[in-house]
Amino acid sequence: MVPADIAKLVGKGVAITVESGMGEPSRHPDRAYQEAGARVSTERTKLLSETDVVLRVRKPPLSEVGQLRAGCIHVSFLDPFNQAELVDELARCNITAISMEMLPRITRAQKMDALSSQASLAGYVAVILAAERLDKIFPMMMTPAGTIAPARVFVIGAGVAGLQAIATAKRLGARVEAFDTRPVVAEQVESLGAKFVQVDLGDTGQTAGGYAKELTREQQQMQQEAMAKVCAHSDVVITTAQLFGRPAPRIITRQMLEPMAPGSIVVDLAVESGGNVEGSELDREVELNGVRIIGLANLPGRLAVHASQMYSANMTALVEEFYSEEAESFSLDFDDEIIQGCVITHGGEIVNPMLRDLRNANN
Repeated sequence: MVPADIAKLVGKGVAITVESGMGEPSRHPDRAYQEAGARVSTERTKLLSETDVVLRVRKPPLSEVGQLRAGCIHVSFLDPFNQAELVDELARCNITAISMEMLPRITRAQKMDALSSQASLAGYVAVILAAERLDKIFPMMMTPAGTIAPARVFVIGAGVAGLQAIATAKRLGARVEAFDTRPVVAEQVESLGAKFVQVDLGDTGQTAGGYAKELTREQQQMQQEAMAKVCAHSDVVITTAQLFGRPAPRIITRQMLEPMAPGSIVVDLAVESGGNVEGSELDREVELNGVRIIGLANLPGRLAVHASQMYSANMTALVEEFYSEEAESFSLDFDDEIIQGCVITHGGEIVNPMLRDLRNANN
């Protein structure tokens, strides 16, 4: 949370306590929060046991869930499909857990969509990292020594992160190609000045939430064959493909990397959820046959000022949507479409329909 948003909520009657030092990485000292009307405290355990609503970025450590006050509301990214033990503990401790990933992609919830706001930053950072590490320039350049051809960038996945990567690479002057299993995004790709790589995979489409559907094994093979040809002449490949609630699909194999020229760069934006690229390693940069594979986590965190500004705005919008100034409380209406989508546990139970159905199917 940034001080400007803290002041906005304080003005509505919300009593806010900020953990000391929280804002330092994004250049907001404790005094800025105090000036905004918040109390600053170092007593983390005491605060967790007394507060009505906890706002944070990442999921809580399992050991910390028991310190939360029973019945409180906890809001953060939770990765609920891959954190079964954490979800069970939140339910056991009677915590109302809101997962920022699970906000429905509807018009009313756009201002709360932290997943998209952070993905846009990740797409930008991916290109900047690649440009810094590539031993070529991105734009075409006319020089006394002749014409330098533009770098060739291939972006795989045209969601929020992919589209921002395309736009950033184009701004830097690269020649950009992009692929997505959803033909519906071709127009968006081309509107940014990139070439959409057409691959006839048959029926693919997208989910109701706008996410790509998982491909069949045959479709994956066809996709890899087509992408291998583009990768072979690309200087930079950026992969952004993720499946909602499942491990990221493996779409770039070692065999696809072999024809790439030494010095080429591959950025795997899905490394935290399993990785799109064979050989990528979490929080490491590795080389395979001269191709550098970047698997760094939390790319938005490299832009802490704007990442905080955007996430704070998303959190503030969520609080404002469900905070009653008259009652001076944060109240949840379980008939509301947003609440139905993002609340994971409540009243000692797993209440999210999607997660509950998945649990029941696996049992």
